[in-house]
Amino acid sequence: MDRYQEQPHLLDPHLEWMLNMLLEMIRNEKSPPLMVHLCFKFLYIISKVRGYKIFMQLFPHEVSDVQPVLDLLCRQDPKDTETWETRYILLLWLSMTCLIPFDLSRLDGHLSTDPGLNRESTMDRILAVAKSFLRVSDKSRDAASVLVSKFVTRPDVKQKRLGDFLDWCLTTISQTSEVTMEGTVTLDGALQSLAQLFKHGKRDDFLQYAPTVLQCLNQKRIAESNQATLRKLGVKVVQRLGLTFLKPRLAKWRYQRGSRSLAVNLAQSSVTESVEATKLDLESVSQEEDYDIPEEVENIIEQLLVGLKDKETIVRWSSAKGIGRVTGRLPKQLADDVVESVLECFSFQETDNAWHGGCLALAELGRRGLLLPSRLSDVVPLIIKALTYDEKRGACSLGSNVRDAACYVCWAFARAYEPNELKPYVNQIASALVIATVFDRNITCRKAASVNILSPQGTFPHGIDILTAADYFTVGNLNNCYLTISVYIAGFEEYTKPLIDHLVAMKVNHWDGVIRELATKGLHNLTIQAPEYMANTVLPQLLPMATGMDLHRRHGAILACAEITHALYELATQNNSWVTDFLSSDTIEGLKNIHQKVCRISLLGFGGELMRPAVCCLIEKLSLSKMPFKADPVITGWQWLIDDSLKNLHLFSTLMGVFLGVHILLSINCLFTSICCHTDQLVSQYLLALESPEVLTRCGCALALGSLPPFMILGKLQKIFPGLQAACKVVQKAASLTEARRDAATAMSQVCVAVGVCAQGSPDRVLCESNIRPVYEALLGCMNDYSTDSRGDVGAWVRAAAMSSLMDVTLLVVASAPELLSSDLVQRMMCCLAQQAAEKIDRYRAHAGTVFLRMLHSTDPAVPHIPHREELLSIFPLETGTSLNWNAASQAFPHITQLLRLHQYQYHTLLGLTVSVGGLTESTVRYSSQSLFEYLKGIQQDATVLQQFGDTLLRIFRDNLRNDRVSVPLLKMVDQILANGCFDLFASEESHPFCVELLAICKEEIKKSKDVQKLLSCIAVFCGMVQFKGDVREKVLVQLLMLLCHPFPVIRKTTASQVYEMLLTYDDVVDDDQVLTDVMASLSDTNWESDIATVRTHRNQLCDWLGVPRPILVTKVTHLGD
Repeated sequence: MDRYQEQPHLLDPHLEWMLNMLLEMIRNEKSPPLMVHLCFKFLYIISKVRGYKIFMQLFPHEVSDVQPVLDLLCRQDPKDTETWETRYILLLWLSMTCLIPFDLSRLDGHLSTDPGLNRESTMDRILAVAKSFLRVSDKSRDAASVLVSKFVTRPDVKQKRLGDFLDWCLTTISQTSEVTMEGTVTLDGALQSLAQLFKHGKRDDFLQYAPTVLQCLNQKRIAESNQATLRKLGVKVVQRLGLTFLKPRLAKWRYQRGSRSLAVNLAQSSVTESVEATKLDLESVSQEEDYDIPEEVENIIEQLLVGLKDKETIVRWSSAKGIGRVTGRLPKQLADDVVESVLECFSFQETDNAWHGGCLALAELGRRGLLLPSRLSDVVPLIIKALTYDEKRGACSLGSNVRDAACYVCWAFARAYEPNELKPYVNQIASALVIATVFDRNITCRKAASVNILSPQGTFPHGIDILTAADYFTVGNLNNCYLTISVYIAGFEEYTKPLIDHLVAMKVNHWDGVIRELATKGLHNLTIQAPEYMANTVLPQLLPMATGMDLHRRHGAILACAEITHALYELATQNNSWVTDFLSSDTIEGLKNIHQKVCRISLLGFGGELMRPAVCCLIEKLSLSKMPFKADPVITGWQWLIDDSLKNLHLFSTLMGVFLGVHILLSINCLFTSICCHTDQLVSQYLLALESPEVLTRCGCALALGSLPPFMILGKLQKIFPGLQAACKVVQKAASLTEARRDAATAMSQVCVAVGVCAQGSPDRVLCESNIRPVYEALLGCMNDYSTDSRGDVGAWVRAAAMSSLMDVTLLVVASAPELLSSDLVQRMMCCLAQQAAEKIDRYRAHAGTVFLRMLHSTDPAVPHIPHREELLSIFPLETGTSLNWNAASQAFPHITQLLRLHQYQYHTLLGLTVSVGGLTESTVRYSSQSLFEYLKGIQQDATVLQQFGDTLLRIFRDNLRNDRVSVPLLKMVDQILANGCFDLFASEESHPFCVELLAICKEEIKKSKDVQKLLSCIAVFCGMVQFKGDVREKVLVQLLMLLCHPFPVIRKTTASQVYEMLLTYDDVVDDDQVLTDVMASLSDTNWESDIATVRTHRNQLCDWLGVPRPILVTKVTHLGD
């Protein structure tokens, strides 16, 4: 059924057979109760999708159906929460059976003539059922109100029970308190039934009761209730009372556009005649304009107008519909007074709720032809204001619902009025809708405005072209709207200035920083459409804003000045002119003075977080635009701001500090590149700041050195390189300075690229033979940075930066002086890249793999001295550069494990694979281990190659002894290798050197260790090493039996469990079957988590059975002085 929610009418051909099939099972006496309830549940689902009004018409409503349905409903338990669907459907069914055209007394038989029968009449039973279900808290209450509206309005019931039922409703309302949940539910049922009765009943029957009902509601003050549902129902009842007081007539003064019949409008030959006939018919309905209006109507309209300002949308929407309905029955003068009252909702003293309600009411009045064209001159300006309504409230804004409702008003007006009626306003409406389409912050409003672009029947300027570019789906992307679609629409002259003016007036000072920045970038892109307007009108407007007191306005205006100036420069460059040709001298002076005026206001604290990046952006753009500020004192001020910001980065929040740092670097590069401002102390100042204890200051100064133009670096390389190299090193005290090391590595390559390469050049001016090795040593050292903190493997940031820097420097050197690259540097670099390409983090593995292939496949010229180049090219053909997805473990590891065949790559590749195979990520472990075992399967019969692999494995273990990052995954990997029988060749030889060495390193690794994970991994390795014969097996058993008395209970328990499994796997460990049985029984039956003394007894017994010497507890000896 869910598929039919949007177009439920598609179900109509199938409703009857589905209903009959389910009712057949319900009527079957053999159907179990659960089956019956399930059928009712299915009926409810269908009715929910199609709507109960349509669905209930299909229920059988013969006379014979009344009693069975009523009896079944009476047998239901209203408190059963599992079967409410059954009660809901039965009430709807009973509502249909009540429509039989016979007096209900005929169904009672001899009830009235035989006083001996105390049975209730059918009429009373149905009323009692309806009243009882009006008090329940589930969906059945809604169906009960429908039942009341159908039943009580029957001619026979109306005569006997209408007054009593209304008395019951009013008594219930007046005596019930909404404080309790039960009271709220009861009020809800009574108000629903009143609303349904006054909606479906005849006016003549209910007019006499209307004043009493209104008086009761006024006394109850439903509008002041805390429950939104009750306020909505109160509005519904009030509007129905208003329609009861007023005669049902169609006002002849209302605006009419054609016929209300689609068929008539589509019949081209008889359109005019049909319209005239319709107008004549309407005039015959209402011949008199003047008639008496009851006093109560004024009270009703006042309540509906108050409802327009309610805090809940459902109440405002109901009030708007009520105003539309009631106004349609009023004389022209009174109706105009209602319109005037609605327009008062659009005062700036009113809340967003009033604006939203006012928009909904105007749309309803317009749809019904009750808003005459003479009023459009008052209404259209208010709707245009509503389309841009946005009010900041705390950390968020209000008004998206107002803008959405304003779009609905435009939609309604486009369908209510002839195009020539809207023609005077179409340009205003079109501009406002286009602005909402591309610049509204809320995606719903953008889509709603986009839908309206073609509404005014072809009168919308360039409507089809705009809708093609800004359709319902395209406007979903906010960046695309601001930066692309707006530029296309601004190409049409009617929209150019309105779009620009809106950005300057409403978006540059927006409370959301993202919108402000997008607005300034949008102004940059729109400058090409109106450069003169930008230079002569917009910039003079922005300059006072850029130095004003409002923080958000100041921030946005500074960014906008920067972007527009740079856009004018780009346009001037295309025309071989200068940016000053566009700008007046006052504007140039104003741009220059922004920095000084802002410094006087505030650059520290909260304001500084916004203003410093903005002013740095201004410096960047003005520098790029080659403004005539050379040798001007303002340059000194800019330099001071940049230096001060670098020193104080740590005073800002981390994200804002990073953001500010980016703007500083851009401004440094642009300022010193375009404006020759040489400061001798600048480099020394940045180098000194590299030793700052603040990490962000180090980051900023490192990247600042990398951003300096070449002429400022020349002659200072012998200071810069050592400073950056020192910043790259991991010092124990500075372990937390990871970001600084990352940025130092990045800066090193930027400096190298800036100065260039010359083999025999000066080491103080270029990258040459004298200084290239320290650069590579520093970057290769960064490749071994595995620092961790609470954020995880933060050293990966340094390694990634080092990989990028190595690639940039290497390709730079290869292009100019490849002879500078020695074979050992290239080998170490390629091996480190291979190691990173085999590790576990997908993102960094992919980066390493990409750099590795870039080096390997470089041909113009090729990187020299790459070890095993031909074999590497066979493993990684040229096409793998684009086809191989390094992020996918399933693709990366089958390739990277082939490097194990190459001697010079084996150590580093296996080191990288170790942390992947012994890692935690399931997919990484699975594919890396599969690839490793495929390689081992191919060499396990080749003693020489297997010995070489074993030696490499042991060397990695020795080099990383007690380095938990490697040793724990390595133990897990060795366990898997042993379990897969990859070292069976060594097992056939007693006390093979590999086994002896592996056991010795494992013992050393876990000596005095309290790391549970490491101990558990080592237990698994020991159990796997039992397959090796000779002295190794006995020593392994000693280690396992010692672990049976480990201080940690979990270690003892796990050891016993794994030894048990090991004895089952390797049946040659114990030759005597009886001993084996005793050992197995002891391992399984002993509680290894009990105290050490008890456990030691059992352990010693196991030593005796296995023929292993009992471990002796070593006592500590204290040496006393003489």
